[in-house]
Amino acid sequence: MLEQEAGPPIIRFRGLEKSFGDLHVLRGIDLDIPEGQCVSIIGASGSGKSTLLRVLMTLEHPTGGRVEVEGESLYTMKRNGEEVPANRAHIRRIRRKICMVFQHFNLFPHMKVLRNVTEAPIHVLGLSREEANQRGRSYLEMVGLSDKVDAYPAQLSGGQKQRVAIARALAMQPKIMLFDEITSALDPELVGGILDLLREIKQQGDMTMLIVTHEMKFARDSSDRVLFVDEGVILEDSDPQQMFTNPEHERTRRFLDTVLSEQA
Repeated sequence: MLEQEAGPPIIRFRGLEKSFGDLHVLRGIDLDIPEGQCVSIIGASGSGKSTLLRVLMTLEHPTGGRVEVEGESLYTMKRNGEEVPANRAHIRRIRRKICMVFQHFNLFPHMKVLRNVTEAPIHVLGLSREEANQRGRSYLEMVGLSDKVDAYPAQLSGGQKQRVAIARALAMQPKIMLFDEITSALDPELVGGILDLLREIKQQGDMTMLIVTHEMKFARDSSDRVLFVDEGVILEDSDPQQMFTNPEHERTRRFLDTVLSEQA
């Protein structure tokens, strides 16, 4: 495992397990992620990568183990000196620190672009409509869509929809951003622009980013750290140079050989 920086991690998994019936998807994940780190998560389809993000986003409940965000347990809380299952208010408060961008955009089709971006800041963060609109317009400008504020999602290309989804997440100003295969549904010529946007987000601040991706060049060139997940375990955890030039495990080498030859 990659040696960690000093200081408490912003994300910590301990013994994380997730099963769907007899299907064991995550198997005892132990992982610390320091604040501000950009981590790419790679591995074959079905290896558990997306499930790891979905557990952190509380879209899936863990079967076992512990998840902490900024030192607080996500799924348990203290009551009368004892640790008990967390209530909705506790989970909602911690989850405000996290936003996720999905493969298929998940925009509201009946809302114009600006309203898609401003709904959560208004209803979750309590911003006024005026404040939210100002924030929303600034992030739409950042992603290159300032001219699309009055368009509906159906009027946008796939790449533009994904940019709106990214602007919507950024408008919540989270400490942690999760990206789940956000280029997989895009035409090949649109992928580069979205990856460039991720690089820009990384360069502009100290946001912690977890990126599930099959884009190996991005993982190699733009990550602080790369995790290789195989059959529900983190088989390898290293800096990109080590991962892509001298991986420790034969399974990692086979995976990279296959994927890199396909992307050559």
